[in-house]
Amino acid sequence: MIAGFKFFLATAVAVTVTRAQEAWLQPERFAATPGATLFVNLTGGDGSAGVETAIKPERVARAVARLGGAGLSWGAAPVNEGTLRYPVTVPRPGVGVLGVELTRRVREREPAEIEAYLRAIHAGDEGRESWAAEPEPRRWRETGGTHAKTFVRVGEPAGDERSWAEPLGLALEIVPERDPTMLRVGDVLPVRVLRGGRPSAGFVLAYVSAGETREHVVVTDGEGRASAPVDAAGVWRVHGTDLRRVKSADREWEIEVTTMVVEVR
Repeated sequence: MIAGFKFFLATAVAVTVTRAQEAWLQPERFAATPGATLFVNLTGGDGSAGVETAIKPERVARAVARLGGAGLSWGAAPVNEGTLRYPVTVPRPGVGVLGVELTRRVREREPAEIEAYLRAIHAGDEGRESWAAEPEPRRWRETGGTHAKTFVRVGEPAGDERSWAEPLGLALEIVPERDPTMLRVGDVLPVRVLRGGRPSAGFVLAYVSAGETREHVVVTDGEGRASAPVDAAGVWRVHGTDLRRVKSADREWEIEVTTMVVEVR
């Protein structure tokens, strides 16, 4: 496991597409042979569709990894053209589960951006109504945390392995309910969303294919479960944002962003 990494996602807000503080963790390949070393890339969205931004390695607050149910060590992260690339050696067969959590900060958004922002994060009625009820002059100050994870298939895992279904312990986490390293076009990908280890009901998730050619938006049930088809080959990004109104001297809103990256063949 990695200890002591610190990082915060640098996010710039675009006028036309305003997004939450997303970060994406993606291996250079989703399958490896035992003993191989591969790079796992960590990037952030800048608010514009399809554009990635650089992330500073010292802004990673926590990073964890597991392979076949046991801990896994990561190497140091060199910066390569705006991407953090962590070398990871996978010594044995199994499904590797990797996750990071980012430090929090307070940031302020312009009121004119908020409607587009709420649409982009699929905010519910409660958040929209709370914003609409704010007295003038309205301010939007938020503190945000970001939680990202991905998976690697190493060799031939044991037939009864289900480590991919066990949470990593992220504060807000998407947990697959079928093997995420064996997805085929047309499969349905069921997941659970956990906040603080407990099911998050009514949470909005977007399943988005590479190039944003497909998008399916779903809402978790009372047990934090939801599912959607993965109906195109390539990388899929599953993500959602928890938005809550708070009363604080330095902010009005608290957000938590969770992302999961998988491959569909």
